Amino acid sequence: MAEKPHTRGAGVRRPLLGITSVVGLFLLWYFLTITGVVDPARFPRPSDVWHAAVQLSGPGYAGGTLFWQIWYSSRLVALGFLFAATTGVPLGLLMGVNTRAEAFINPTFLLIRPIPPLAWIPLAILWFGLGDIAKIFVIWFAAFVPALINTYTGVRTVDPTLIAAARVHGASRLQILFEVMVPGALPLVFTGLRLSLQASWTTLVAAELVGAFFGLGRVLIIAAQDIYPGMIAYAMAWVAVLGAAMTAALAVVEKRSMPWRTT
Repeated sequence: MAEKPHTRGAGVRRPLLGITSVVGLFLLWYFLTITGVVDPARFPRPSDVWHAAVQLSGPGYAGGTLFWQIWYSSRLVALGFLFAATTGVPLGLLMGVNTRAEAFINPTFLLIRPIPPLAWIPLAILWFGLGDIAKIFVIWFAAFVPALINTYTGVRTVDPTLIAAARVHGASRLQILFEVMVPGALPLVFTGLRLSLQASWTTLVAAELVGAFFGLGRVLIIAAQDIYPGMIAYAMAWVAVLGAAMTAALAVVEKRSMPWRTT
């Protein structure tokens, strides 16, 4: 079936609208800083960000060059997120399909869930020292909660009629789990993973307070101490770019995991 013209047009217009909004934001930033409407000491000019980019890419800043800062932070986020996904998703599935497991795990989860990830930093230092494990633990906790909650909710919202129909046709428990419940829960599972990935990046700066020698979080902390707004903006831009890149990669995995979804 041929694609409708208005559908093709909408597909073209959406990227153009996104590019227009980014360009408009950049022009507004340039205008406000160049004209002096905003104090450059509080909000950097484009030239200040450019100088910060040259410094971080060349001689380096806060203990390392751009490559090492990006590598260190990306590795921490990736490991924390992966550990959260490989623990939160299976545990959410278990709680969703087994009422005894839910009755056993849920009270403990309800106790630790309200604790902010930042509150775990002192204990993380006591348990794991100042190494990477403490930072990964803090990121893991921030990402673990949304992964578990959304997976559990996804399993519980699977249509009971589908489960009953599978049983009528002789499906085993494992077949019902992997062919009915897991596919039905996948949309909410990936929603939880997107939230987990976002939580991983938002927790990064706090995690790198735990004795980090490299990382974009350390760059932000040192730049704030040095009152270096250009470097702060440049490091924030890289956090945004890396977060968007990881989210796009997760979207590819989601699309391939659910080929039956067209949108």
